[in-house]
Amino acid sequence: MLTITRKLEFDAGHRIPDHKSQCRNLHGHRYTLEITLLGEVIDAEGNSDNGMIMDFSDVKTLAKEHLIDVWDHAFLVYEKDDKVREFLASLPGHKTVVIDCIPTVENLARVAFGILKTVFTDRFGTGLRLHKLVLHETPNCWAEVTDA
Repeated sequence: MLTITRKLEFDAGHRIPDHKSQCRNLHGHRYTLEITLLGEVIDAEGNSDNGMIMDFSDVKTLAKEHLIDVWDHAFLVYEKDDKVREFLASLPGHKTVVIDCIPTVENLARVAFGILKTVFTDRFGTGLRLHKLVLHETPNCWAEVTDA
């Protein structure tokens, strides 16, 4: 088994409602997402993916469709953060993503892993799976989720 990693970026806003620091305020980040897939190399003459675990452009396409395009330039808000949800709802056409946990980088990484895990599971019958997801909130702060 080998691994490949694809890096993608997106911008999103959030807040940590009960945090003691400035993170309780509305703010945004340039997130960097690293998707690491584990699988066997495809051995199929004439197949476009021959010699690959998965084509990097396909990794990008699937990640964009199921996560990046949904979260990019959105405000990621905790479902129990009623005041912010009401405010965002008052903005016509605002892109808001409501999640069931406080949108810390740790929780966002777990949510993203859950979304993408099903997207990449065994697409080619080669045991392909999402092995690790790293979500950078800043260049110096990130969370990692691995499939045990």
